[in-house]
Amino acid sequence: MADNEDTSGTSQEVDEAQDAGQAREVCWRGKDVGFATVDVDDAELLHRWRSDPVAVHQIGYWPRALSALRERLERQRDDNDRDDFLVLLPDGTPIGHIALFDQDLADGTAEVLLLMDERYRGGGHGSAALDALVDLAFGELPLQRLQAVTHTGNAPALAVLAGAGFVQEGVRRSACLHRGRRYDVAVLSLLRPEWEALGRPRAWEL
Repeated sequence: MADNEDTSGTSQEVDEAQDAGQAREVCWRGKDVGFATVDVDDAELLHRWRSDPVAVHQIGYWPRALSALRERLERQRDDNDRDDFLVLLPDGTPIGHIALFDQDLADGTAEVLLLMDERYRGGGHGSAALDALVDLAFGELPLQRLQAVTHTGNAPALAVLAGAGFVQEGVRRSACLHRGRRYDVAVLSLLRPEWEALGRPRAWEL
């Protein structure tokens, strides 16, 4: 989960992102953000975000070919255990990828993933997207527990998760290898009663 502040980027990249988000059907809304279902044609955009060094380090993505990502999106079309969305600004600009995956409706569990475009980190959009996803998970699905994992040193992501109500419940020591170094991974969770106790407005009330 990466949400470091970085507002750099070329106007060409901004234009490309806006083009990718045009005419997308918004299926869920949060505070100043909307969700559109990820499509195979989004592979190039996702590949660019996943190639960002911050994402590679903090989320643990292994570099893959664009063709491999496209093939994976094709396979996931029929995957009922996950839901992937583009995070959109009100004008339709895609600024991130958020997902609810490893869904187990019998046990009522799932894991969340959030990857923001480097130009939109630190502006509150990641927090808004995570709140919206949490509301979707507990307001529309019979889930009882959401989990998130990130490096213990990923302070921005930990802050976003804490702001959404997630509680750190443990550390997987030396669980990640990156550039020859071992990193600890924090395990966080949010339970349905904790979500119900949150005082903020729900996505459908905004």
